[in-house]
Amino acid sequence: MKKILLGNEAIAQGAVDAGLSGMYAYPGTPSTEITEYIQKLPQARSGEIKSSWAVNEKVAVEEALGMSFAGKRAMVAMKHVGLNVAADAFVNSAISGVNGGLVVVVADDPSQHSSQNEQDSRYYGKFAMVPMLEPTNQQEAYDMMAYAFDLSEKFQLPVLLRSVTRLSHSRTIVEVSENKRPQNELRFPENAKRFNLVPSYARIQYRQLVEKQKELEAESETSGWNRFIEGSDNRLGIVVSGIAYNYLMENFGSEDNLPYDTVKINQYPLPRKMLRKLFERNEHILIIEEGYPFIEEILGDYLGFSDKVIGKLSGHLPRTGELNPNAVAVALGLEKPVEFERPQILADRPPQLCPGCGHIDMYNEIKSLLPEIGDNHVYSDIGCYSLGVLEPFDAIDTIIDMGASIPMAKGAADAGVRPAIAVIGDSTFTHSGMTGLLGAIWDKSPVTVIIADNSAVAMTGGQLSAAMGHLYDIAKGMGVEEEHIKVVIPLKKYFDKNVEILRKEIEYDGPSVIIYQRPCVTMSNEMKQLARKFNTLEPSYGKG
Repeated sequence: MKKILLGNEAIAQGAVDAGLSGMYAYPGTPSTEITEYIQKLPQARSGEIKSSWAVNEKVAVEEALGMSFAGKRAMVAMKHVGLNVAADAFVNSAISGVNGGLVVVVADDPSQHSSQNEQDSRYYGKFAMVPMLEPTNQQEAYDMMAYAFDLSEKFQLPVLLRSVTRLSHSRTIVEVSENKRPQNELRFPENAKRFNLVPSYARIQYRQLVEKQKELEAESETSGWNRFIEGSDNRLGIVVSGIAYNYLMENFGSEDNLPYDTVKINQYPLPRKMLRKLFERNEHILIIEEGYPFIEEILGDYLGFSDKVIGKLSGHLPRTGELNPNAVAVALGLEKPVEFERPQILADRPPQLCPGCGHIDMYNEIKSLLPEIGDNHVYSDIGCYSLGVLEPFDAIDTIIDMGASIPMAKGAADAGVRPAIAVIGDSTFTHSGMTGLLGAIWDKSPVTVIIADNSAVAMTGGQLSAAMGHLYDIAKGMGVEEEHIKVVIPLKKYFDKNVEILRKEIEYDGPSVIIYQRPCVTMSNEMKQLARKFNTLEPSYGKG
């Protein structure tokens, strides 16, 4: 059966057809559609497949690991910077191992279309010493999922599947299998002690993980996902991985026209025998990979042929941004590079907050106080409200990572900055902001925390926020004095009242929380009604 699928949807469908029991994720572009696709399926709506948004990526991995412990197949999805948040659980899951298959899908974002950096997740897979898969296209993404779960259960290790924006968000025809694998039965591990990572057990598990590396390499040599394509011109050999294979083929049309020996990489660890053969047969080796020079660094080291390797480190390919067919053509020295230009359909314009967004009123109120408090006092976080850094607001001074706003404001306050204001979204607050607030409360730091509560994970598609209806109680329960927990509504008619509250709280010599509460304007009426059902607190100045 054929379906037209995004790369993310192909991954999701492949997992479901491979007997998936649980899908866990925190929304993050370019990975969000994986979970959304599964949540719309009848199996998820009926509860046959558990599919829910976790409060952050670390929690998602831990929830999936719990399902794996019970013998079921589970998948986690996140964007590349989400793996930083999940790293503790992810790396340690390689030490404990898994029971039911566990696949961690990470969507990297070369060119930083919607991200703080271009981070390459393959380094995490190598660091954790787990097998990795990197599909070339949507069909491979679908087909790999069944193999990924089998591979995970064969070696009792999590498997990292790496996608990139261009694959995640492009759509094509995918041949979907009619044979659906049933879900695993409930089955606990024979040796449950390996999930207790106290040193005496963890040392045993770590030795076994190291011993598995040769088996994983042998699997990469024989699985069929890595291939040696023979050519006739031995002046150059090529190593090409994942989506970059498409850019190579756009220059030659097909493998039949490829004049050079080529090793196509879709599975890690790298297939040493294939690569040694390539190095021994050719004068120079061009490494074509999307992201960091991951393969290039490895090949320069363990094969001892660094003088033969060219690629990103040598300057033959660009070190930043996405690859494209023309960049590959230039590296190959082709006389007629493929023409590759981005069509200018619409004029470029910077991103902006939606008309009617409550954040606009919030920033207008903050900005009105800037002449009094001066610059370099507002520390923001990751979300729609990050756009407060741009004109016409120019109201925030730092954006680093999820949850950084409150600790940075506290650190600035520790240094003597007055006032120190943190701006954080409702979902980001429950994702990774609560611990920062607890630190400020513990130290009685003079920090004013503004929670931009629009009842949604709005920047990634408007998923419901786990914070809905809980923010006031969380702040109170953590120890913020009730008289310094304020609820305001960001509307023009409340401008003066909101500014008065904001001015008083930034003058307070201790931690305070102001909840700017108004549902996202893009939410459906049904979701807005749900938000109003949960958000029942009156504003601090009443309903007048």
